[in-house]
Amino acid sequence: MNAIYARQSVDRADSISIESQIEFCRYELKGEPYKVYADRGYSGKNTDRPAFGEMMRDMENGTIHRVVVYKLDRISRSILDFSRMMERFEANRVEFVSTTEKFDTSSPMGRAMLNICIVFAQLERETIQKRVADAYYSRSQKSLYMGGRVPYGFRLSPTTVDGVRTSMYAVNEEEAKQVRLIYELYAKPECSCGDIARCLQANGMLKNGKPWVRTRLAEILRNPVYVRADLAVYRFYRDRGTVIVNDPGDFIGTNGCYHYKGRKFAHAPPEGDYLVLAPHEGIIPADLWLKCRAKCAEGQQVRPRQKAKNTWLAGKIKCGVCGYALVDKHYPASGSRYLQCSGKMNSGDCKGGGTIYTDEIEGIIGDEIRQKLTQLGTLVKCKVKSIDSDLPEQNAQLAQVEREIAALLERLPEADGVLLRYIKQRIEELDGKKRELTERISRHQRREEGGTEIGDPSALWGMLDFDDKRQVVEHLIRVIRVTGDHVRIEWRI
Repeated sequence: MNAIYARQSVDRADSISIESQIEFCRYELKGEPYKVYADRGYSGKNTDRPAFGEMMRDMENGTIHRVVVYKLDRISRSILDFSRMMERFEANRVEFVSTTEKFDTSSPMGRAMLNICIVFAQLERETIQKRVADAYYSRSQKSLYMGGRVPYGFRLSPTTVDGVRTSMYAVNEEEAKQVRLIYELYAKPECSCGDIARCLQANGMLKNGKPWVRTRLAEILRNPVYVRADLAVYRFYRDRGTVIVNDPGDFIGTNGCYHYKGRKFAHAPPEGDYLVLAPHEGIIPADLWLKCRAKCAEGQQVRPRQKAKNTWLAGKIKCGVCGYALVDKHYPASGSRYLQCSGKMNSGDCKGGGTIYTDEIEGIIGDEIRQKLTQLGTLVKCKVKSIDSDLPEQNAQLAQVEREIAALLERLPEADGVLLRYIKQRIEELDGKKRELTERISRHQRREEGGTEIGDPSALWGMLDFDDKRQVVEHLIRVIRVTGDHVRIEWRI
């Protein structure tokens, strides 16, 4: 039986249709019986095509003795794939015919000409790819809309950029309210993406009629299309090695950004990671966006301090392999308690740190805490109930503000009029924030006088209840990384 193979990657006016290809091949067969194998919408860069695969299986079964195509590049545009295909044709004694290119594959010269033609077919494919990639890169550098899914909180609006008619994002106020709420909730230290998803669902806030999921929330929290980009955002991406197309003076705290990552263009930076200011106005203030972005970068999970139920180590103890939280699991049949990696349970990406018994780890950590309390010596019991757990975060914010003020002061001598006004305004904002943070930290550090001494604090550890141990761990320990072989504690003090 004869096989007619036809392929068309894109249906457009200057591309020959599958029907026309079949007609050319039927004329070549001159009335002989045939079966048509057609792949519509598939590229010739590889052989991952359903009809092509079916044809090759029929050939292996011995039902095909000749394959007819309209043109050589219809069956393959890859030298390697074509050479392998011809080897299979020869092994099964199948004749290959191109209606527009006459080759005698039984002679060395005919096979050589066939290989030369496939080389040029591959060259044409790679040239087209390069043109498309260069056009994409050039358009993206001009902040033109590049297509794709419109981010939640925006809608498309027609516009003109540098004389080119295109589209831009415009704020969808109804959706933007949810986006703002997502950022405000995530900025709270104890709030995770899972908490936000449950909160939104409980209040009837859906995304396109469906409940929110953590992956979509994480995408929103990382996407710079929402930020009103200022110099702090510019420095954030610059310090990460991102190539920034616009000048620093263009980051005035109004526009969002397009972030292109992992694209390989002919004239793009080698790492393919660059940032362009977008023509639309952002939704989220830069300081709030950066706070949430920093929280995303700290780790895959946040401290669920309010969720501690089974072990007073909850929220502090992490897998020493992947960094995800270890979760206490209780098995009533054996009465055993184990710590299992949540990364392994959720996605299977982590192999886990081995068998870890909760009671053994609590004993080890309890002994380490006793030693730490002994090193600290005599304590004074204050009338205040506890130290504010936000104090380390406030100190970090104060240090960040001071660094940003210093960086802005360094830019004053080289700033023009517009940038100078922006820098002065920004310094005033940061100075107010600095005074506020300083006052808050000062309040947290005050202690009422007249406290009573506690002789040996380590002796009291065994007398503490679950919640008291949680408070001690919160103030003494930053994180605990555990595998089946070792335990590593990062202390706060």
